[in-house]
Amino acid sequence: MEKLFEFIHAKLKVWIEQQKMFFVATAPSGSDCLVNCSPKGGESFRILNCNEVAYQDYMGSGIETIAHLRENGRMVIMFCGFEGPPNIVRLFGQGSVITEEDSRYGELIDHFPANEGTRAIIHVTVNRILDSCRFSVPFYEYKGQRDVLDKWAANKGEEGLGDIVVLRIGRVSMDCLD
Repeated sequence: MEKLFEFIHAKLKVWIEQQKMFFVATAPSGSDCLVNCSPKGGESFRILNCNEVAYQDYMGSGIETIAHLRENGRMVIMFCGFEGPPNIVRLFGQGSVITEEDSRYGELIDHFPANEGTRAIIHVTVNRILDSCRFSVPFYEYKGQRDVLDKWAANKGEEGLGDIVVLRIGRVSMDCLD
C-alpha cells in the first residue's frame, strides 16, 4: 500500500541516506520528446532539510537532466531498497541547476566530498513524497563504488574538465527544446 508524505521525516531520512544508488528522471514539455532516467551513486546525494535535497551532477554522461530542468524544472528522484526490507521512495519536485557561477554553489558544494568530475549541483525543492510498489524489488549485493569517473577526471585535469563543462552546460540546447 502506498504512503504519501508531506516532508522527509527522520526515519525516512535515515533510510534514504543508507541507499547506495538512486535514479533521477526528467522530461521536456514536448509530447514528442524523450523522458530521461539516469542512475546515480557514490556520496553524491544530500538531504538539506525536510523539503530540500541536492546531488552532485557528474560529467561523463549526456546533459539531458540539466536541459530539462532549465526548461521546466520537473523531476523525480527514486530510491530502491535493494538490501534489507523492500522499499521504493520517490521524491517529486522542482529542480534547479547550480553551477560554479551561481552564488549558492559555494554553500551547497560544501555538503559534498570533493570530486573533480562535478559539473553542477542539482537542487530540488520536494513537493511530494511517495513510498510505494516495493514488494517486487529484488535483492542486490553492494560491492563498492566504481572509480572510473575519478580516474577519467584526474586524467583530463582541471583545464580539460573546464573546457568540457563550458562546452556542454554552455550550449544545453537539444532539438526538443529549441
